[in-house]
Amino acid sequence: MSPLTLYHFPISPPSRSALLVIRNLELDVEIKIINLMAGDHMKEDFLKINPQHTVPTIVDGDYVLWESKAIVTYLVEQYNPESSLYPMDPKQRGIVNQRLYFDSTVLYARVLSAIIPILRQGVTNIPQDKKKAIKDALGTLNTCLDGQDWVAGENCTVADLSLLASVSTISAIGVDLSEFPNITTWYDRCKSLPGYDENEQGATAYGVAIKSKLDEPF
Repeated sequence: MSPLTLYHFPISPPSRSALLVIRNLELDVEIKIINLMAGDHMKEDFLKINPQHTVPTIVDGDYVLWESKAIVTYLVEQYNPESSLYPMDPKQRGIVNQRLYFDSTVLYARVLSAIIPILRQGVTNIPQDKKKAIKDALGTLNTCLDGQDWVAGENCTVADLSLLASVSTISAIGVDLSEFPNITTWYDRCKSLPGYDENEQGATAYGVAIKSKLDEPF
């Protein structure tokens, strides 16, 4: 049995980003599904592991960690510290970290701002200002990809894997990416990455759930 366990919800973008890193590091993992819609995250057994009751959560032997960005960097440092997925050079790592924080605090944060009212409050449309905010963030990401293959430079990093989980979700809810040519080229490049198809399946399920609640497409 693998010492590494991932508590995972397949439609969750942060959870999928952790799994993408696990797949790209070729780690053995036991996956335990935590269905947020069914309230699995509030069950006593899971609360003992993670009192913040969030996914992804990993248990690595006797070590417990949650928050996707903390998890993805830990996994590289723990299991393959020389991997280009999280470069050791401080300046390169700084760019990777910046892209990770951009995903958390800007891109994915704006997706959540648009989606949470639909999931929790019965809202059936996405306001124009929230649509614009998502597209503005995509414009920033598109600029970051100018002249390079990957979001933090010439190699795929954990930043690409985290952003892949977010961008695939954005596409799945109906956002047209065609006006962002650098993103569409990068997204196509990501098809070669381990775990890509698995991530797409989760994103597609997310998109189906959201679009079924909307009065009109994004």
